[in-house]
Amino acid sequence: MAKRKRSKKKSNNKVFIIVTAVVVLLAAYIWITYSSQQKKEAARFALYPDFGIELPLGYKIHGIDVSSYQGNIYWPAVAQMQDQDVNIKFAFIKATEGLNNVDKQYSHNWQNAKGANIIRGAYHYFLTTKSGKLQAQNFIKTVKLQPGDLPPVLDVEELYGVRPDSMRSRVASWLLTVQKAYNVKPMIYTNVSFYKNFLGHQFDDYPLWVAHYFVQKRPGVDEGWNFWQHNATGKVNGIRTRVDFDVFSGDTTSFQNLLVH
Repeated sequence: MAKRKRSKKKSNNKVFIIVTAVVVLLAAYIWITYSSQQKKEAARFALYPDFGIELPLGYKIHGIDVSSYQGNIYWPAVAQMQDQDVNIKFAFIKATEGLNNVDKQYSHNWQNAKGANIIRGAYHYFLTTKSGKLQAQNFIKTVKLQPGDLPPVLDVEELYGVRPDSMRSRVASWLLTVQKAYNVKPMIYTNVSFYKNFLGHQFDDYPLWVAHYFVQKRPGVDEGWNFWQHNATGKVNGIRTRVDFDVFSGDTTSFQNLLVH
């Protein structure tokens, strides 16, 4: 009997050693795989010294967005600037805000971006405390879209104390009014947090331009996105201030298909 007990104990020790070895090897494999993946994801950004920031790799179409904050932009210099394989192909331009405001630099930027052969888009900064339809009318009377322009954009980022359901109703009113006027489906600009917390799936059918900084992969939204604003501190010739940088999610064909026809 004593021999059997020793034999059984010895067998149990072998099983324990094997199981421990398997667990250690599995943990090592998971850690190596995770570390490799992290390095791979981190490598998706690279420094572009002339632009003064890191840009996400794997995207062919880069652009900026501007307003009167950037002052008087010299668009030929913007168009001519290139760092390695990247140049500025598109620009979103602030047009209007609220019921009556028109950005002071809108007319200059709208005309001169096109003159420099940069594809342009116009956006409206939305005040959730005001009528969506009346804000849409402010945008429509200001912005004259042409073939080759980007779709109109609604920039909604804050509740301003408005209930989320009221905000969504006013947003929907703006989108429907603008779509009817231009016969083009508008785009929504917002940040990841606002999109997840307040917009939700009601607007999934609209093209999405999303702001998400300091991430090394892609914007943190489950829904599909078209444009990603990934940095707000870029440098571009012809612009005195820092400027937001964006990338388009697809290839040249999908970009062209998105434009006004």
